[in-house]
Amino acid sequence: MTTQIDDEQIAMLRRAFSMFDSSKQGRIEKEKVRTILNTMVHSYDDRELDQILDSEDADGSGKLNFDSFVRVATHFLDEDDEALQKELKEAFRLYDKEGNGYIPTSSLREILAALDDQLTPDQLNEMIAEIDTDDSGTVDFDEFMEMMTGD
Repeated sequence: MTTQIDDEQIAMLRRAFSMFDSSKQGRIEKEKVRTILNTMVHSYDDRELDQILDSEDADGSGKLNFDSFVRVATHFLDEDDEALQKELKEAFRLYDKEGNGYIPTSSLREILAALDDQLTPDQLNEMIAEIDTDDSGTVDFDEFMEMMTGD
């Protein structure tokens, strides 16, 4: 059963993939795929994921290219945008402990750095500047959603 995903979701997956593909080799480690799915998909079967990752990693390199990544992700992605929005809201809420509707850019820096330990401080600054368009030092949910979904 293959879920059809739309351009929006492809764009979001491409951004997630790029965040992890810090060396820009067009491939990411299988473990990073798991990390991305953890933030995007509510629950999935670990064994099922392992099987799919192994089948996509035909050369045994432990890395997947973008097309393979999309196939893996779409297998688990709920085609329902509301579900995706709920996931992102959850991720945001984890960092918005006071429930203010925004997180400090320092938290965002933490998230991005955790997602990709290869990012340089300059790259992080650049990404945060792109996201914190009003230069408030905080990122509200809409800005966060825009970063994650490109809406």
